[in-house]
Amino acid sequence: MTAAEVMAALAAVADPADAVHLQRFFKTGPGEYGEGDVFIGVRVPVTRRIAKDFADLPLTEIDKLLDSAVHEHRLTALVILNRQFARAADDGVREHIVERYLAAVRRGRVNNWDLVDASAENVLGPWLYERDRSLLFELAASDSMWERRVAVLSTFAFIKRGDPSTTLELAELLLGDRADLIQKAVGWMLREVGKRVGREHLLSFLNLHAGEMGRTALSYATEHLTPEERAAYRAAARS
Repeated sequence: MTAAEVMAALAAVADPADAVHLQRFFKTGPGEYGEGDVFIGVRVPVTRRIAKDFADLPLTEIDKLLDSAVHEHRLTALVILNRQFARAADDGVREHIVERYLAAVRRGRVNNWDLVDASAENVLGPWLYERDRSLLFELAASDSMWERRVAVLSTFAFIKRGDPSTTLELAELLLGDRADLIQKAVGWMLREVGKRVGREHLLSFLNLHAGEMGRTALSYATEHLTPEERAAYRAAARS
C-alpha cells in the first residue's frame, strides 16, 4: 500500500462541485483560518470508506499524505492513524503512532478544525489519559491556534471517561484566548463536561469565570442550561 494509491482512490471519487463548496465552508480565502487549503471534493463518509480500505498503510506513507497540500489526503491519513492506534497490540506501537501524530501537529499538518476534531480525542487523548498531561499545557501555550485546539479537543477522551479535571484547567488557562475556533472548542468541551460528567462541574466553573469568558465560549458552554440560567451567566459576562 502506498500514499499514491490512496491519492488515486480519492481522486477517482472527487467531485469538483463539492470542492468549491468545501473551499468556502472551511474558510480557505485570504486572511481566513483555512487560507490556502486545497480541496478536491470528497465527502467525509467516502473518505472514511477509503481509509478503511487502506487501514494497514505504513506510517511512512501516512506521513506523505499528511504532507500533502490536499485536505482530503490529510484527513484520510488521520482516520487511518485513528484506526491503527485503536487496534495497536502494545504501547510501543501506540507510542510510535502518537509520536508521528505529534510531529504532524507541530509541523502544521493538522491544520483545520475538522482535522483536529477527527484525531485529537482518538490518538493523543487516549494515550495521555493515564499519563503525564503536561504536554497538553505546552500545546495550549503555543502560538499555533491548531496546537491549542488539539490540546482542548484531546481532553474529550478524558471527559468520556468521567474525568473533567484537565478540561477545566485548560479552559481556565485559555480564558483570554479570543480566537473563534478556540472559543468554540473551550465552550463545547465545557458543555460536554456538564452533560457527561456532572452539571455541578460546569456550574462551578461558570460561577467563577463567566465574567471573564468570551461570548462564543459562554454561549457554547451554556447551551443546555435553562433560559434563566443562560441569561444570568450572560448578564455576569456583560458586567
